[in-house]
Amino acid sequence: MFEVQLSAGVIEYEDTGGDGPVLVFIHGLIMDGSGWRHVVARLRTEYRCIVPTWPLGGHRKPMNEDGDLSFLGIAGLVGDFLTALDLRNVTLVQNDWGGAQLLLGTRGSDRVGRLVLTSCEAFDNYPPKPARLIVAAAKVPGGLRIVMAVLGTRLGRRGPGTWGWMSKRPVPKEVIDAWFRPATVDRDIRRDLAKYLNTVPSRAELLEIAERNAAFTGPVLIVWATEDKMMPVAHARRLAGLYPDARLVEIEDSYTLLPEDQPERLAETIGEFLAATADTSRQ
Repeated sequence: MFEVQLSAGVIEYEDTGGDGPVLVFIHGLIMDGSGWRHVVARLRTEYRCIVPTWPLGGHRKPMNEDGDLSFLGIAGLVGDFLTALDLRNVTLVQNDWGGAQLLLGTRGSDRVGRLVLTSCEAFDNYPPKPARLIVAAAKVPGGLRIVMAVLGTRLGRRGPGTWGWMSKRPVPKEVIDAWFRPATVDRDIRRDLAKYLNTVPSRAELLEIAERNAAFTGPVLIVWATEDKMMPVAHARRLAGLYPDARLVEIEDSYTLLPEDQPERLAETIGEFLAATADTSRQ
């Protein structure tokens, strides 16, 4: 595990190393980089895979007390991370959280060459409707502590409208325990998470940010779970029409967490896209 100091605090990340094209991964709320473990295992021989843990509630080290962890501030950290490591012509690969679109729609980044968007927040779906209870909880003193207690129960982890709608198959207990532990036991991690949840922009602003993504002309791969209960499949088709150079692949037998439910198929799809766009991304 490596660390990099950014303006808002320390970001931990894994780096497979190597001279191959660089992939930087983005995970979702109350998760860490291990959500990409199966996909990275299949791509690491040909690509340099960098897997940060973003400060979205699954991070182990609290960020600076005065750090900008607002909705758009954390998206900006993605760009700061690329700059701090001096990464160029990067492929951003994301699932669940919509940080890549937020970055490109607000600050832009000439360090990003390609995008891979897999079943994720888009347009005004921040957060998805079933997850909006956590936003309401963040506004109430002690609310996030109660939410994390609920997520420690079987119903909280596999019930409808909770994490049972995130993956079709249960995430291994040791993995999901690691995701949830920081925000369960550390009030400073909950403080960081609340900063994000309490600053979701208006629907109008979210849609404006989404439309600005049309300025990104690099190759874009959109991979969506046909049975997704959180991220509408219609959004995948809207995204495919938004970017000038986009292709859409739909995968069956999966919910939002494609890296958990269908890692082999997802890695294969990403690999084919990267091979097909290798020359384009270097232009």
